[in-house]
Amino acid sequence: MGKPKRLVGAVVGAGYFSQFHYEAWSRIDAVDLVACCDLEIEKAKTVADEHGVGLHFATVDQMLCELAERNIQLDFVDVVTGPATHRAIMETILSCRSDHPNLTIICQKPLAPDYDGAVKLVATCAAADVPFVVHENFRFQPWYREIKKLLDSGVIGSKLHTITLRHRAGDGWGEDAYLNRQAYFRTMPRMLVFETGIHAIDCFRYLMGDISTAFAHMRRLNPVILGEDTAVGMFQFAGGGIGIYDANRYNECNGEDSRYTFGELLIEFDGGTIRSYLDGRITIQRLGETETDHPYQPSRLGFAGDCVFAAQQHFVDVMLSGDERFETEAGAYLSSLAVQEAMYRSADSDRWETV
Repeated sequence: MGKPKRLVGAVVGAGYFSQFHYEAWSRIDAVDLVACCDLEIEKAKTVADEHGVGLHFATVDQMLCELAERNIQLDFVDVVTGPATHRAIMETILSCRSDHPNLTIICQKPLAPDYDGAVKLVATCAAADVPFVVHENFRFQPWYREIKKLLDSGVIGSKLHTITLRHRAGDGWGEDAYLNRQAYFRTMPRMLVFETGIHAIDCFRYLMGDISTAFAHMRRLNPVILGEDTAVGMFQFAGGGIGIYDANRYNECNGEDSRYTFGELLIEFDGGTIRSYLDGRITIQRLGETETDHPYQPSRLGFAGDCVFAAQQHFVDVMLSGDERFETEAGAYLSSLAVQEAMYRSADSDRWETV
């Protein structure tokens, strides 16, 4: 047998969350990560040394030009920077397309500072005929993947009554809220739903399909930040049923690690209930029966059940097979962002808003 095809990639960004990307890429056999860059070049050097990335640079254009000079063609660029930087980074990458003609872009969320910016970003890549994928990893958490299989099997029936996610992060209270991990949260005019709630929206859509209308009430509990840090949202699914999102980053959960599952899930169908707990445990309770544990083994590696690895492995599998679709293709992901926008409109109007 011949040597299997490999993908050549590079990463833009060396901040806090990038560590999970680099570590996951290093465990995917079919990927050669050849370069990285960050405006703080010492950070780029640190991650390059730690994860065996051969070349590091300060800017995207330096990285892409140097790789071209070395006759290294990239299959993908992974963008792991803040949303305000994405537009300029994408334009630089697209300007170098002739040197890397088979390039696909994968990009962390949020895609842009606002919905219109995200739409323009998606349109720009589409016009250039460059595949564009969102690094939306929460739907790849092992409990969501397992629950999706259970729902598809009909284990609790076929008709959704209600899906409820309750999340308490506990990292947003006090004068020093968010400073130890992602300090920029403090100055975001839109925070909880924009940064965290979008994950719940995408997971709800992954499990239950499209959302038609949304209602939301938002508050700021900690006065040291600019945006909202608590929200209660309700969703009506196009196929029937209601979704409830109840979250704040101020109060604490009662589990050992609030960042493992990022919440507790309750799913009620016409034939029973599925629950997932803060430790990743899943239970099934059919109508008229007692609650029982569902056996499966969620990972403790990486971030939140190793969902970054799973998301990147899915990306690689699709790139190599060519016969599947990316689950979080950017154009389709705009549907999740449209729900997010409806939530903010609802918070302003105090009424249900159409997605």
